[in-house]
Amino acid sequence: MAHRKKLSTTIGADNFAYLHSMVKAGSAESVGEAVDKAVEMVRRLDNRATLERQTAAYFKGLTSKAAAEETDLEDALSVAANEMDFDQP
Repeated sequence: MAHRKKLSTTIGADNFAYLHSMVKAGSAESVGEAVDKAVEMVRRLDNRATLERQTAAYFKGLTSKAAAEETDLEDALSVAANEMDFDQP
């Protein structure tokens, strides 16, 4: 994180204690880094939710022919995955 921005704000006492506990536990080097990690986690959750909505909208909008093609691809991928030994390098 080469470029950092200054943020001055007040937060709830429980959140403040949580951020300090992250520092104390060694999962963050500072309260600022703890805030960054918390925000990154929320952003990942938001991105995942957006992807889920977009994926659902994609499948909902498919024509019946395209949906059948997707099902065929899914079946072929499942068969191929079952034939693979993922424990082998």
